[in-house]
Amino acid sequence: MKTSLKTLCLSAALACVASAALAKLPALSDEAKAKTAEAAAKTAWTGKVNAFKLCKTQDQVVAHYRKATGKAAAPAGACADPGPLVYTPNTAAAPAATAPAAPAAVAEAKKP
Repeated sequence: MKTSLKTLCLSAALACVASAALAKLPALSDEAKAKTAEAAAKTAWTGKVNAFKLCKTQDQVVAHYRKATGKAAAPAGACADPGPLVYTPNTAAAPAATAPAAPAAVAEAKKP
């Protein structure tokens, strides 16, 4: 019983420390957000490619089964090729840079 109590206390302490460490993480920069979005797009595309490969393999198995048994089965659906990865980043327009103050206005501001 004492070991389970120690384990419980230790795990609670570690949870508190971990939550404090996570709370202090800074917000993601725009560059990090862009990399995350690109990674998500690549992951989604990889999933589509894997589904396409699986569909093609299933079609081959069905064709082999039909040939071996001589049974006619319903035609399988067409497999959609996802094509190459096309990632277009969704970049918001950069904020317009403020124009530097006119030299005359700066000179007048410096006058006593």
